[in-house]
Order: sequence, then C-alpha cells, then structure tokens
Amino acid sequence: RWIATTWFTAAVLALPVVVCTDARAQSPAVDPAAVQRLKQMFEFMDGLQQFSVQTHNVVEDLHVSGHRVDKDMSATVTVKRPNKLRAVRSGELAEQRFYYDGKTLMLYNPRDKVYATEAAPPTVEKMIDFARETVGVVLPSADLLYRNAFPLMMQDVKLAAVVGKAMIGGVKCDHLLFSRPGADFQVWVAEGKQPFPCKYVVTETGTPAPLSIATVFSDWKTRPAVDDAQFTFVPPKGTEKIRFLLVEPPRPTGR
Repeated sequence: RWIATTWFTAAVLALPVVVCTDARAQSPAVDPAAVQRLKQMFEFMDGLQQFSVQTHNVVEDLHVSGHRVDKDMSATVTVKRPNKLRAVRSGELAEQRFYYDGKTLMLYNPRDKVYATEAAPPTVEKMIDFARETVGVVLPSADLLYRNAFPLMMQDVKLAAVVGKAMIGGVKCDHLLFSRPGADFQVWVAEGKQPFPCKYVVTETGTPAPLSIATVFSDWKTRPAVDDAQFTFVPPKGTEKIRFLLVEPPRPTGR
C-alpha cells in the first residue's frame, strides 16, 4: 500500500517536477543572493565584540554494527574578543568545561575530576586551530567563531543556493546551501537586523558514508555580563592535574 501511494504521488507530480527541474537548470550554480546573505551574516558576526549562545549539536556516527547513530551534546559558549572563550559542554559526547584566557587553554572533566592545561596562542582564532591540531580538542561549529571567515568559507565553493524560508526555534530564517569538494554545508540565517546563524550543518561528502554534524543555536546575547575571571579555571578541591594527549604531526611521505 505504501509503495502504491508513493508511485501515485509521483505520477500526479510529474509535470510540476519537470518544470522545476528546467527552472533549476537555468539558475546559476553559485547564486549571488546566497553568497550575499552569507556575507551579511559574517559581517554581523565579525562586528560583535562579545557574545554568548546556547548550542545543541547532533553528530552522526557509525555504530560497530555499521548502522548510523546520532550523538547529542549541548553547550553554553561565551566569547570575548580577541582572546577569551569559555564553553560548558554536556551530553553523550562529552561532559567538559573549556576555558581560554588569552594565554592558556584549560579543559576540565568533572566526571573524572581531572583537568589539563596548555599554553595557547593569543587570539581565539589561533587558539581554535591550536586546540584542534595540537591537543585534539574540537569545538563544533567553530567555523562561525572566526573573524574574517567569509573568504575561507567560500573557498572552492562550486554551488551556492537559497533553498527557501524556514522556522528555527521560532525564528524565521533564510536556508542556504553551499558545496565544495569534500563537504557540503547549510546555514539558516535569521531575518532582520541581526542575521545570526540559527542552524549550521556540515556534511562530509568525500567518505563512503556521508556523515553530518548539525548545530542549532539559540538564546543569542550580544551584551552578556562578562567578567574576565570566568575565562580562567580554578581547580576544585579533589581534582587531579593530568597532561593532554598531544596529537602527533603527520609523518612526511616520500624519500
């Protein structure tokens, strides 16, 4: 019955589908409207000196059985540019507190009562790169935290499209799609004078089983109460200091 209904629907919609396909074939692969909307979002984000936001991440993964499973993590992120960041993360993937005060990054795991520290570069952008490449700490949707990220996001983009309108958390958004070699990304940008990202999805396309990381943003604040002390970790009693497991650099190939 389900199959019959599906084929009936396809037959009824055959003509409109052909018309839509022809219209899409005439549209440019890189729609200037999508590019401009993304640029507006980044210009707005670049202008924020400090902000806080709630995030909810869904990371697609493969179970040992070979089936896809989703793993969730929520976080409260506070940024004070140019050199301070704090993220309180909880969920299936991690239960952590991440601090960066312009000189040191600190990671605290309250479940195991352990923490680690490492000297870090002097800006948020350089620290994010350092955390990922040196100590293996990844901040989901960190792409959107960089200043002047628009040229990097558009590098090698082969397709840019305005998918349509959508409601994310009660906020009306423009749904944008971009594609470049190895990855597709979608951004839902809030309408109005504050074009925040409301949702961000990155899909790896260079793997046999494409997997995505989806982040939904809410409760944006552009003037949060920020005290520099909140970006520095003070170890609670009974915690143990350990070392980060450093990421080994790739070995050179060839002779």
